[in-house]
Amino acid sequence: MARAAVFDMDGTILDTLDDLQLSLNRTLQEFGREPYSLAEVRAMVGNGVPRLIELAVGETCPDEERARVLARFKEVYGDHCNDHTRPYPGIVAMVARLREQGVRVAVVSNKVDFAVRELADLHFPGVFDAVLGQRDDIPRKPDPTMVFRALETLGVAPEDACYVGDSEVDVLTAANSGLEPLIVTWGFRSRESLIENGATVLVDTPEELEALILA
Repeated sequence: MARAAVFDMDGTILDTLDDLQLSLNRTLQEFGREPYSLAEVRAMVGNGVPRLIELAVGETCPDEERARVLARFKEVYGDHCNDHTRPYPGIVAMVARLREQGVRVAVVSNKVDFAVRELADLHFPGVFDAVLGQRDDIPRKPDPTMVFRALETLGVAPEDACYVGDSEVDVLTAANSGLEPLIVTWGFRSRESLIENGATVLVDTPEELEALILA
């Protein structure tokens, strides 16, 4: 049995896509830019907000304008990050059962830190032993620093933990940190894309995920 499970947030424990798309399009509209479809935003998220904005405004956007768009998006998303966001079915109960079995749990996300903490408090109050989002002093995943800091807080070695995510970023994060990767199929990437990007253990339900963690 794993002593700890480290979870990604967006696409893994929370369905945040609608709020990300709506906040992005509100921001882009203010700057006279065209909106993106839900499918387009789904493909763009996963590498943190700065990268999302880079993709949204394009390579030819001047640095000064990109910085303004980024700053404004953080404000808009801060006000609307929980309008439509919900845990995936079965996730809350599954995490609670893991804790009952003595598994320590953490969240590490490329989402900005204030939003990660707010959403964790709203949907999983008092549940996670460590919660880390993107900050200036922590490199974004797939760099393993965020995972290692979470494990340090938990007091668990990498070889005694597993990593749960939903994207190619998470596949690389698990590999870089030396954690067993458990990649869910209900998130922001297709099964085919996950396999193409190196996922070897695909998980289709929270119940299956729980069984693997406790095995």
